[in-house]
Amino acid sequence: MEAGRQGTSGLLRFWHRLHSQSAIPRAPWDRIVLAISSAVSRSIEHRRLFVLLPFSLIAGLVLYAILPGEPSRLLYGFASLLAAMALLAALWLGSLTALRWSVQLACVWLGFCLLPLHGLAFGTPMLVFPAFGTYEAVVDEVLPGDAGAQRVIVSRLAPQQDARPVPIRRARILLPPDIALEPGDTIKGALRLAPIPGPVLPGAHDGQFHSYFSGIGAYGSVTGDLERLQRAEGFSVAHAIQTLRNRIGNRLATVLAGDTAAIAKAMVVGDQSGISDETRDLMAAAGLAHIYSISGLHLSIVAGGIFWLLRLVLASVPASVGWPVKKIAALAGILAAFLYLLLAGGIDNVPAFRSTLMLALIFGAVLAGRQALTMRNVAIAAIVIVLIDPASVFRPSFQLSFAAVVGLIGIFELPRPQAVGTSGFLRRLSNVVIVTAWTSFVAGLATLLFSAYHFQQTAPLGVIGNVLALPFVSLVIMPFGVLSVLVMPLGIDAPFILAMGWGIDRMVDVAALVAGWSQGWTGNPLLAGWTLVVALGALAWFAFLEDRWRFALPAAASVLILIFGFLPRPDVIIADTTQAIAVRDGGGMGLATGRTGSFAVDVWSDHFQTPIAATHSGGHCDGVGCIVTTPDYTIAVATNASAFAEDCGRHDLLIARIVPPAYCTGNGQVIGQAQLQSGGVHVLYWRPGQGSFAIRPAIETLNRPWRVQPR
Repeated sequence: MEAGRQGTSGLLRFWHRLHSQSAIPRAPWDRIVLAISSAVSRSIEHRRLFVLLPFSLIAGLVLYAILPGEPSRLLYGFASLLAAMALLAALWLGSLTALRWSVQLACVWLGFCLLPLHGLAFGTPMLVFPAFGTYEAVVDEVLPGDAGAQRVIVSRLAPQQDARPVPIRRARILLPPDIALEPGDTIKGALRLAPIPGPVLPGAHDGQFHSYFSGIGAYGSVTGDLERLQRAEGFSVAHAIQTLRNRIGNRLATVLAGDTAAIAKAMVVGDQSGISDETRDLMAAAGLAHIYSISGLHLSIVAGGIFWLLRLVLASVPASVGWPVKKIAALAGILAAFLYLLLAGGIDNVPAFRSTLMLALIFGAVLAGRQALTMRNVAIAAIVIVLIDPASVFRPSFQLSFAAVVGLIGIFELPRPQAVGTSGFLRRLSNVVIVTAWTSFVAGLATLLFSAYHFQQTAPLGVIGNVLALPFVSLVIMPFGVLSVLVMPLGIDAPFILAMGWGIDRMVDVAALVAGWSQGWTGNPLLAGWTLVVALGALAWFAFLEDRWRFALPAAASVLILIFGFLPRPDVIIADTTQAIAVRDGGGMGLATGRTGSFAVDVWSDHFQTPIAATHSGGHCDGVGCIVTTPDYTIAVATNASAFAEDCGRHDLLIARIVPPAYCTGNGQVIGQAQLQSGGVHVLYWRPGQGSFAIRPAIETLNRPWRVQPR
């Protein structure tokens, strides 16, 4: 083992010795490489490789997800054997360095296997054809829906009468607002079950992927009468929690109204369904959208407040002399965080779950008398989440929360100058403002690429918004929200809820003010998918190193992404299940077919921040199809078979939702029924130099278990 310790940095130490033979490095590049190699060596010696374990797991998950098809059993067996042999060889050689890197490679392989294993445990066959009929089912979960409606997750679907069996494990059903169900209820009703749609755009949220790993094989709605055959029997923790959430949410909605009540419900019980789109846009423009999503901020205020308050009370009681007051308060903080997590939706709420794990580790360190805020604790929390729910890695909530925490802890680890001066009230107040601004700036910078990729939106004045709004959140909204929940059994909660509502209104006023200042400053960049991989590597480098060289790779990645990472706006968008086809028309787009106001067209307009007119200025339609003429290209849309004789081979692109004849496909680019069924939504970019379109379908391959196979 001593030999292993001496070889901790391996090639890096060799490079260091090679370049240190000269008293003065030969070039600035040599000095840079030498400094970076020394930083890496120190991090390895300080056992920082542990913080790379979650990144190795994530790398394996990404490798599996981007494959064009399922790996063979032979590959699984061969790679598992190699991983085991590498670990055994490292143990036999007694090299600590080799063992550490072998563990990293083993974690990459474990991450590669996690999604298939999770699919075996929780996956489901996907519904291919719509199903209509009467079914019995058991309610597993009750979720909030839009406009007061409910969504329920049901299992054990049993066909009744002439309904056909469906081989799925679970389904998500949309219910009318007047039907109140609870987990464990048995229901019977006329349902329409439909296949889960694919991504609405390339790189967008993939409902099929996430539904498959949640065991949900179909979406559905009620088409007739629905009755509850049997209520849940006996005591159920899920039922009790859901009932408590409903009662708290209803009470908040009784005292407050409108978006104020909706934001209160979001911050107390995690129900964001009632927040209007206008308020969401306003909060996002001000950089405050994270406030109504329960995460580390809320849990830290609640658990930290309980910790501080109980510690103060116990320290003030003479009888508590000699008690482990700090440890008792830490246990209370853990309990408060866990209870808040249950109200927020449990482990399904990834930011809240991650924050609860972090707080448990922090308070656990207090109990053990060790340092609480460390990158190792971040790594442990991330590992637990990845192992429990590997599919969550591909959701924006995980990426944003993970990046923010890594960024904040990384900055916290750097040496800081000692505070000088007096410790008066103004000094403490200025420190709070500075810390709030700095925290907001770091978290915003760490999550900038992820939010830009997923939401096509940036908030340049988010630091100002957070500095102005967080005092209302920390001193008014959350404290009075907690107090209102605690006194609800006594029936004296109205004043506390009203105080919370006043704080929410002032927070929204701040959002409106900052959003007004941000007009003309916000952007909507479109980033390529590979930028997320680059960001993951830069984040891993930042977490691994300890000194200021940790900024080197993030800075290089930023330059790379700024130069090569942006995507242009598309020239043509083709819907898969509707008639909508949008074509570039000057500074905006116009519809060749379809109608404005449809779901697909609204999503396209919002995603690309491009107005889509009801008709294209160069479009012309008749009884058999449409022709769109632009200065660069022409597009034919065939809606009747008789159009093929005239349109095949005469236009740069032919789009047909019916099967085109064979001679069509050999002349020019054709997107027909088969391509739309297998690839979903298509996005096209005109290549002037080649005189053709670059075609990007939303679904690259059907050879994955979560894909709905067209038949």
